[in-house]
Amino acid sequence: MRNYLEFEKEIKSLEENLDASKNPFDKDGISEVDTKKIETIQDDINEKLENIYSNLNSWQKTLVARHEDRPRANFYVNKIVSDFTQLSGDRLFGDDKSIIAGLGYIDNKSVLVLAQEKGEDLNSRLERNFGMMKPEGYRKCIRLMKLADRFGIPVISFIDTPGAYPGIGAEQRGQAGAIAHSIECCMSLRVPNISIIIGEGGSGGAIALASSNKVIMLEHSIYSVISPEGCASILWRDPSKSLEAAEAMKLTASELMKIGVVDEIINEPLGGAHRDNEKIASNVKESIIKNLKSFENLSGDQIYNQRKVKFLKIGRDQGFKTSTGLNESKLSYVETGLPQFFKFTQNKKVILFGAFILVVLAFILMF
Repeated sequence: MRNYLEFEKEIKSLEENLDASKNPFDKDGISEVDTKKIETIQDDINEKLENIYSNLNSWQKTLVARHEDRPRANFYVNKIVSDFTQLSGDRLFGDDKSIIAGLGYIDNKSVLVLAQEKGEDLNSRLERNFGMMKPEGYRKCIRLMKLADRFGIPVISFIDTPGAYPGIGAEQRGQAGAIAHSIECCMSLRVPNISIIIGEGGSGGAIALASSNKVIMLEHSIYSVISPEGCASILWRDPSKSLEAAEAMKLTASELMKIGVVDEIINEPLGGAHRDNEKIASNVKESIIKNLKSFENLSGDQIYNQRKVKFLKIGRDQGFKTSTGLNESKLSYVETGLPQFFKFTQNKKVILFGAFILVVLAFILMF
């Protein structure tokens, strides 16, 4: 049974009409199916979907990213990765079921896959902790990323989580430290790591695995430091202001692409990824293969530096550039003219000299 969001009521009505039109049985028994009517209804559905999904606001995109029928990480692993061998445990505490991790092949190339899994039904969601990882999950990822780095195996991460697990047990086992070490491990890899945000990319729970050479988002996914509801509760003490919070946070793929937080957007089928699972799986696989090929001729140091420069550039007009000296790993900051001017004017000698010139000019003008 297909689930519908609040703004899809017209689509629901049309699709119910479409299903009824396809039914060859009516109250008088078997009847002829009206193919022209079916085509007309289908055209109306496509037109409505195009109008609705091309004009979604940030909160509506959040709802699509959380859609009940949206493909989960386990679906992409099964569709894209062949000969997948799952690996478990952090060798310290236990295994975290909210992260599926293992080795396999994508287009005959060995990869390490890290996939945050929310679950498909109530039982699996409880088992997967709704995709909220605990410290042992991050430590498992760190262990496997170091293993992949040692053997030159690229890392592919599927991100879909509302955030890291906030329970007291996780805090007691070092949740913040585990996230920090996971970010550090991602940034230090000498192999390509590619992250695809397939639904929600929430807070430190997402960035712990998304500190990658390429951060890719599906068209209707979101990526933010906090959920819109959490932001509204903190800023306005009113969770009902989620729309205002979502708009202010710039959490959609298109907004994040503009400011350089993400590197690529994968287009979803008409009406969202949940309407054509096969198509979105094909699009994601194509993007992964394309990006892996772009790193084939780069050395480990070049891959490491590309990732470092990419993150240092975020929020800066021109960012950092690699030094032209003997030590290519050093970076120098490239400032725009205005910051350089302000830095120049902060020099005390410059200020005193400027004041002296102004006094002299005033004295000359007086006479």
